[in-house]
Amino acid sequence: MSIKEFVIIAGLSGAGKTTALRAFEDMDFFWVDNIPPLLIPKFAQLCSSSGFSRIALVADDMGDNFSSELQEALSHIDDPSLKKRIIFLDAPDDILVRRFSESYRRHPLSKTNGLLKGIIKERGKLQDIKGRADLIIDTGAMTASNLREEITRLFHESVDGAPPITISVMSFGYKYGIPLDADLVFDARILPNPFYEPTLQDKTGIEEEIQQFVFAGEEGEVFLVKLFDLVNFMVPQYIRRGKAHLTICTGCTGGRHRSVAVAVKLTDFLKNLNYNVFLDHRDINKN
Repeated sequence: MSIKEFVIIAGLSGAGKTTALRAFEDMDFFWVDNIPPLLIPKFAQLCSSSGFSRIALVADDMGDNFSSELQEALSHIDDPSLKKRIIFLDAPDDILVRRFSESYRRHPLSKTNGLLKGIIKERGKLQDIKGRADLIIDTGAMTASNLREEITRLFHESVDGAPPITISVMSFGYKYGIPLDADLVFDARILPNPFYEPTLQDKTGIEEEIQQFVFAGEEGEVFLVKLFDLVNFMVPQYIRRGKAHLTICTGCTGGRHRSVAVAVKLTDFLKNLNYNVFLDHRDINKN
């Protein structure tokens, strides 16, 4: 079996199962929402034959035999190298009542019981699976963002060893506007400008000659040291908070020389830290 990690998300309605599943999606888990327990072994078999290595799913069934059916399903997945974990999401009754009231959603067991009685009935049905869970998370005091951060912190290690974030580094020219999807913007206009050197004007920051010119002085060296230090501090903080994609932009006047040179250096720095990085020079071909 090619699957290395198999995560079952269970818990009370309104406790954050969908939010947790989205966090796994952002960490490149293959995921499925609301699958009956008896279908799990077949699903695992299909995932294995398709080459998926990390699976997360929400097991959600209000049948009376949910707990026993889930345990039986997991017993059929008996690969010793597979890490199987059950996460149970819980929250106090009053918090769940407030969440359903504020969202205008109907609790799955409230149709004939009323909201609070439906929550209490569901809690009783899930008591056994809660006792068998590998991890219990009380989301009562958590926002959706807090829960995503916690899931990311607990499951952040990826199969290939790369941190669970994709970083786009983009150079641009201020004369054409700051990119709309920028998370971080660094201004390279304090660096020497090759545009005013006739022999360099038609070259771009990709070329070694331009990079040597831009970073030749002390300000260039200090700029890179401080830029790398700040980015190296900030990216792990974004990961800890569950951010899956980060766009870092470097700008100069026209987007052909200084910003390109800085973006190239920054991309090399991030790749050396084993981040998944994509480089884009938005305005390099504009006049």
